[in-house]
Amino acid sequence: MPTDVLSAADLDLDLRPVDFAAPDGVTLSGRWLRPHPDAPAARAVVVVVCGAGIPARFYERLARYLAHAGAAALTFDYRGIGASRRGALRGIDAGMDVWALRDIEAALTTARAQYPALPLCAVAHSVGTLLLGAAPTASRVSRCVFLGAHTGYWRDYHAKWRPLLYAVWHGFMPAVTRVVGYFPGRALGLGEDMPRQVAYDWAGRRRPELVRTERDAQRFGPHLGRYGEFRAPTLSVSITDDAFAPPEAAERLLAMYPSLDAKREAVTPASLGARRLGHFGFIRRAHGEAFWRRTAEWLFGSG
Repeated sequence: MPTDVLSAADLDLDLRPVDFAAPDGVTLSGRWLRPHPDAPAARAVVVVVCGAGIPARFYERLARYLAHAGAAALTFDYRGIGASRRGALRGIDAGMDVWALRDIEAALTTARAQYPALPLCAVAHSVGTLLLGAAPTASRVSRCVFLGAHTGYWRDYHAKWRPLLYAVWHGFMPAVTRVVGYFPGRALGLGEDMPRQVAYDWAGRRRPELVRTERDAQRFGPHLGRYGEFRAPTLSVSITDDAFAPPEAAERLLAMYPSLDAKREAVTPASLGARRLGHFGFIRRAHGEAFWRRTAEWLFGSG
């Protein structure tokens, strides 16, 4: 959807782009969606954490809903993705650890600096639920929602689609990435282009543990302890026909957060009058509002 066109319903919102720097100086681009200065002040600041290869613009409707409900919502793109893509992807040396430790961290820091007196909340989708816990200041999040939580491990894919997804994401993707130098998702109709190491990190999820090699231990090992520091009251919502992240996948993800007592909810397509919802049912216009409403209820303490 065009992000610069205001509908009549959005006239009470303040929507504006924002650039901010990651700890290593890389400029990231995002967007603030918040109540208009003449409207009641925001009740919380919410950082929206994207899934892998999903541009922030896909979360625009969710963020607008939260802004209407009283949040100052910050959406942003990881380096190499969407509005934060600058220059050739072949030159970006960034994996999922960099997205977590630098990019998500930068968004959380920006949100806290802009609204130091408000509760800091997060809404994470897909593998963003995994990356969030590694960010150095994620423990400061006071309330959180996970949508379609999973770790990318192939055996957690929905059984119906598991062989196909394994072939595409754990066979085809790394092979193409080795040839091209990055994963050309747009040209292949498989989402957004992704930096080389991000594609390899996803493709490498063939075993349940995150640390499999000495290099993994160097990149991820020092940061795994942060998951135990994350204690924000968290709502985890799964969709039963989600190919990437059925409810069983959420259980593996939640097990990574040993201090978290999360409320789990599983939604069937039939419960929303839909034939199918899938992994993007959380953010699509047709049925997304039910998830956005539940998210707002949880973040504002009424659900």
